[in-house]
Amino acid sequence: MKKLECIIRPNKLEEVKGALQELGVLGMTVSDVRGVGRQKGHTEHYRGSEYTVDFLPKVKIEVIVPDELSQQAVEAVTRSAKTGKFGDGKIFVFPVEERVRIRTGEIGAHAI
Repeated sequence: MKKLECIIRPNKLEEVKGALQELGVLGMTVSDVRGVGRQKGHTEHYRGSEYTVDFLPKVKIEVIVPDELSQQAVEAVTRSAKTGKFGDGKIFVFPVEERVRIRTGEIGAHAI
């Protein structure tokens, strides 16, 4: 099993969610996050003062997928989140050693 952590633009969430659901990935955790990278920040004006916004709003999606589906899931996220501009995001892939469903105590693949 693999864990995918996908940092994407907030406006791409529905597209990415749909692409993952087409693959059969139904469970996911979504968090609002902020970050900075090559996109850097931008300058805004508020009440006559100029200030720099360094950390930009992003969405983090966390999903667990079987090993054989991980590459397809990465491709689906990449395809649906891509705009071709700085700030499209990143995908991190981690191995998952164990899964346990708290409610039933199921372990392994049945716990997804």
